[in-house]
Amino acid sequence: MSFDGFFTHAIVHELNSTLKTGRVARISQPYPAELIITIRAQRHNYALLLSANPTYPRVQVTEVPFTNPAVPTNFTMTMRKYLDGAILEGVEQVGNDRIIRLTFNTRDELGDSQRLLLISEIMARHSNISLVNEKTGKIIDTVKHVGADQNRVRLLLPGATFIMPPKQDKADPYLPNQIYSDLVRQYQEPAELAKQLQAHYEGLGHDTARDLADRLLASDHLPTTYQQFIQHFDQPDPVIIDGRKKDFMAFPPLNAAGELQHFTTLSALLDSYYQQKAQQDRSKELAGQVLKVIKNELKKDRRKVKKLNQQLADASQADQYRIRGEILTTYLGKLTPGMDAITLPNFYDDNKPLKISLSPELSPSRNAQKYFTKYDKLKASVAHVNEQLKLANAEIEYFENIQNQIELASPADIQEIRLELQQEGYIKQKHKGKKQRKVRASKPEQFHTSDGTVVLVGKNNLQNDRLSFKTANKNEIWLHVKDIPGSHVVIRDTNPSDETILEAAQLAAYFSKGRDSDNVPVDYLPAKRLRKPNGAKPGFVTFTGQKTLRVTPKKLTN
Repeated sequence: MSFDGFFTHAIVHELNSTLKTGRVARISQPYPAELIITIRAQRHNYALLLSANPTYPRVQVTEVPFTNPAVPTNFTMTMRKYLDGAILEGVEQVGNDRIIRLTFNTRDELGDSQRLLLISEIMARHSNISLVNEKTGKIIDTVKHVGADQNRVRLLLPGATFIMPPKQDKADPYLPNQIYSDLVRQYQEPAELAKQLQAHYEGLGHDTARDLADRLLASDHLPTTYQQFIQHFDQPDPVIIDGRKKDFMAFPPLNAAGELQHFTTLSALLDSYYQQKAQQDRSKELAGQVLKVIKNELKKDRRKVKKLNQQLADASQADQYRIRGEILTTYLGKLTPGMDAITLPNFYDDNKPLKISLSPELSPSRNAQKYFTKYDKLKASVAHVNEQLKLANAEIEYFENIQNQIELASPADIQEIRLELQQEGYIKQKHKGKKQRKVRASKPEQFHTSDGTVVLVGKNNLQNDRLSFKTANKNEIWLHVKDIPGSHVVIRDTNPSDETILEAAQLAAYFSKGRDSDNVPVDYLPAKRLRKPNGAKPGFVTFTGQKTLRVTPKKLTN
């Protein structure tokens, strides 16, 4: 089931029973298109998530932890200004559409009572969240600003009059009607009946329509079946259907094609269904600027490496300049001013003739000296070029490692990766001079081997450093893939079994650039043998005395 009008009806019923008359305690915007309003109701704090994410738009109570950005957005500050301390009077659905309206009672700057509407439109890429003054109908702010160049009919900008989306010419299924009865007489094939039900009723998604069609075609009394179906959304039995594809519904369908996983609330179902998908999407969204910085730095470093390698190639030919200088010095008497080239016997190559270019404006001795100067300069540059080449290649490895980390990163990991790049000077800090809130250090991910041993995995370089040099005891076993980017892994045991070491090595391979390979070498050793060179970048370590396993990457259970 998509988040259609019927599911919206069910979630509105759940939110009303949970949050109505609650007070707004806190407002935050952890991700660009998502708002979290913490509401104190029934002596409990509930985190109400309103998402206008184009891929996963929804409204629900969530228990998934989130990390706030260091600096709140303008939209967040507006929401706090108008809704902090407000009382939620109720949650309602507009028709049977995917529009939810939350009514808040608060006070204006003069202390007078005022009602504000927070309207969430759950409509894929057109999803939005708008705060509206009920009395004036004016928009206070929206999470996504939509100007006249994007939509000539509906302006979604501060100060504009809020206009509801155009209403579809379809029947509200909750109002008395006999449309379903007429359609059943005309269409006896489930897929066609479902299509017709969608065409005639508002807010009916494909999966909901197919379930309704199945029930109507199997019914002995259509009015009873229809009423039971729509009333079921007021008393849902939320399920995830794990079949050919994973799906969710407000209650088990008549013909469920897959294993059913039941949940106590619709919000708990949505947390379970969206957590991994939404986390990946949020990570990509947050990683946008980070990836852009990394891409630009890699481009510069690779161009620099190419240039340095060319300089080394030139330096390898330095002896050719020395030979020409010595030949010119030997036959100096044969040179005359104004010559641009001369052919002389090369006594380093059986006196074979060698054509040597000259600068006409220079004297014979100065031409010879020019070749010696070029030779000395190239020989002297080799050490410097090699050092620069070493630094550039190390930086390329550093950024490729971060790219690898981002592929498996959570939003909290992305925040730390961004902080790391700020500390290293690759990303400029906004609001320079202002004190920024410290990013809370996230913990390494924890897994368990088959014998129950805890294994910790660093998901970014700051985590890796803390895990390797602060968390790990000196005799606990540390692992890392050999010679390619990957996570630091620690077995919380000083004498683990061979099976535990093997499973931890498989985990280290999984959290590395070699995760798609079948045969990945993994080094392991006691953590006390790790060293961090002075001035080394985050996540970089050296070590000796390691043993190596070859494994196939595999993720363990948390």
